[in-house]
Amino acid sequence: MTEGNFVDYVKIHVTSGNGGKGSAHLHREKYIAKGGPDGGDGGYGGHVIIKGNKNLWTLFHLKFKRHIKAGHGEHGGKQRSTGADGENQYIEVPLGTVIRDTETQKPLDEITEDGQEIIIAEGGKGGLGNWHFKSSTNQTPRYAQPGIPGEEKDITLELKVLADVGLVGFPNAGKSTLLSVITAAKPKIADYEFTTLKPNLGIVKYRDYKTFVVADIPGIIEGAAEGRGIGHRFLRHIERNSTLLFLIPADAPDIPKQYEILVDELRRYNPEMLDKDRLIAISKSDMLDEELKSELKEELDNAFDVPYLFISSVAQQGLQELKDKLWKMLNREPV
Repeated sequence: MTEGNFVDYVKIHVTSGNGGKGSAHLHREKYIAKGGPDGGDGGYGGHVIIKGNKNLWTLFHLKFKRHIKAGHGEHGGKQRSTGADGENQYIEVPLGTVIRDTETQKPLDEITEDGQEIIIAEGGKGGLGNWHFKSSTNQTPRYAQPGIPGEEKDITLELKVLADVGLVGFPNAGKSTLLSVITAAKPKIADYEFTTLKPNLGIVKYRDYKTFVVADIPGIIEGAAEGRGIGHRFLRHIERNSTLLFLIPADAPDIPKQYEILVDELRRYNPEMLDKDRLIAISKSDMLDEELKSELKEELDNAFDVPYLFISSVAQQGLQELKDKLWKMLNREPV
């Protein structure tokens, strides 16, 4: 999937169907000049329903659908015939989609399972026909109920990427390169910051045909929690990852400082993010000779309270060890 096709945020105006009118018909036949009331009920208006689809990974198919309308219920007829119900409109979305009220930004619901259905705009009820109002004192009512109008609202669909591992790091830390090496994903790679502007997903093939999913997220900058840079559009994607892989380049001026800034951004965005399992990978470590690496190890042993390892995506160093550690963390095995 190309980066341009990854859409994770859309606004839609939804309108459910109106209920059909009840009929005020009076029964007439050749030899029955003044029959009683026999007007049928109106049909229900169609619902607008949001449905989970595990085969979707993006909201791209909704990018150009700004208005979605369900069908109206048909009016009641003679001989107590009920009008047909309006046609429901289904909006299929990937798992991990949050539905918000656009005006208030209040979360309305969330799609987490395949086939899950949520009625986001309920169709109007059909009106009752005149035969419902017949009584001993009013044997020929010439009125019926109108149908109830449908609902109309603006909603925002927001996708939070569902992946096992989220790659966290500053721009140009080597996240896209790592993803391209350990998975079949082909993210955009270049030697400048903010090459990745949308999340990229890749499936890591592990031993014995096992797999897990890694998400390469746009890089954090200081102030991302307040919305700087890509801000919240990035941070929401790592809320769903069970394990966070912090990627810090070996040529960074201060590796422990960079890690602290990344952790602080997550803390300020959502303190619960720090409850996730964490692993640090020092990327571009092929630039280090053994002497530099041993000096750096001594410094990092004192600075980090989480496990770390040295890797190089270009030189293919430490990648199997990285996969082994991630697999054990995902499956709660001792690292």
